[in-house]
Amino acid sequence: MTETGKDIRDFLFRGLLFESEADVFQKAGIDVGARSTLNAERLTAEALSPFSISRRNNAMEMARLYAVLFCFENEIRDFIRERLEETDGPDWFEKLPQKIQTQATKRQETALKDTWLEGSKTDVLGYVDFAHLAQIIIAKWDHFRDVLPSQHWIQQRMDEIEKARNFIAHNRMLLPSEFQRLYMYVADWNRVIGL
Repeated sequence: MTETGKDIRDFLFRGLLFESEADVFQKAGIDVGARSTLNAERLTAEALSPFSISRRNNAMEMARLYAVLFCFENEIRDFIRERLEETDGPDWFEKLPQKIQTQATKRQETALKDTWLEGSKTDVLGYVDFAHLAQIIIAKWDHFRDVLPSQHWIQQRMDEIEKARNFIAHNRMLLPSEFQRLYMYVADWNRVIGL
């Protein structure tokens, strides 16, 4: 193969690699390569077209908040898991309060045998109630005190976020001030944790 042929092959190969990796970033909302978001926007517009403009605008506003809360909640779960694996070892889950263990294990067992949903089912911490996440941190405070300001700080924020989370889960619209409070709490958490 000639040098020019090799250069063309390498160029095409790098382009294919870039396209395959760019998809991961694009799905996370990062503009990389060709904009596939136009297709997603078009599909969203089509799906929402039967509804009033006001309802569509509210839905889009709530969708942004849902995305923030989804990331926030999963960051907390990862933070708890990583901290407790580090300090309590691989059997950290067995060292949680019994009520939390029992409820999460029962939910996981039900999901494994009774549901048609195919989503992730292996992470038992994913079956812990949002409200119990703060209880875990407080019960294991010695493992978290070096990062979090106080038990009151975490409990207050988690209580308020849980109320808003339940509103969102039941398709109720929040007020602009409530949006701002949630964004502030998430920003506080990210600053404290170092995200």
